[in-house]
Amino acid sequence: METGETFELGTDGPSTLLVAVDGSVTSLRAAAYAGGLARRQGSRLVAVYVQTVGALAGTSAYAAQALREGSEETAEELRRQVEQGARDRGVAASFVSRAGDPFTEIAALADELRADGVLVGSSEKLGHRLLGSLAVRLVRAGRWPVTVVP
Repeated sequence: METGETFELGTDGPSTLLVAVDGSVTSLRAAAYAGGLARRQGSRLVAVYVQTVGALAGTSAYAAQALREGSEETAEELRRQVEQGARDRGVAASFVSRAGDPFTEIAALADELRADGVLVGSSEKLGHRLLGSLAVRLVRAGRWPVTVVP
């Protein structure tokens, strides 16, 4: 049976993996898992950190500036960790920092990269069990395979 699709030699397995990091224990576990998977599969790894803009709503200008500076420091520390981990493991990796709603930004980047998989850490927040976590929203989007690391 002919489907009109052609087989592409050398495209078995993921070519680009996207991992979301925010400095939490579970996101760092997801990054480590993604790094190992990228190394074993010969994939490119892209780590994304999303500064949550909604956290700035209703705060004073001084508090908003402090939150922005804290997020920038977090982004730089995560960038250093990703770059060092990639060098140590021989993985082609890059780091992207964005601001906005985490689901929206991760989904947009996954689509831009044509990511073969998205990896995230499980939520550590109790309320997410009732309202839905980022991981659940990504899975429900159904656009990429999503791996949730505990």
